Amino acid sequence: MESTSNYENRIGFSRAVRVRDIIAVSGTAPLLPNGKTASPGDAYAQTLRCFEIMADAVKDVGGDIADTVRTRIYLRQREDWTDAARAHAEFFMDVKPACTFVVVKGFIQDEWLVETELDCIVSEHQALL
Repeated sequence: MESTSNYENRIGFSRAVRVRDIIAVSGTAPLLPNGKTASPGDAYAQTLRCFEIMADAVKDVGGDIADTVRTRIYLRQREDWTDAARAHAEFFMDVKPACTFVVVKGFIQDEWLVETELDCIVSEHQALL
């Protein structure tokens, strides 16, 4: 996968790691392919961008976003939770994973309003591939 984050090589982490049927996706910021922040000031659009990046990462390690069992959404501002929740509902409505929202003091970049994580358990059919 072509990462949108220059942080992976700088700090030595992977966007997604798969061990057998478990996929863990690291904290994902709302970055564009050029490394700039997507949709400054728009928590809804930033949340969707994070989910798009994570869905690609899951696919790259042989999973499907439908395999998601848990999501975590970190927000810089409590007021943004409804926008992030709307994005989550749109993206995961058919999956309905366990979900946690957490308000944090800040992120590495001030423009980021949200950062997300997810965990998957690959379906029995895909685990055989």
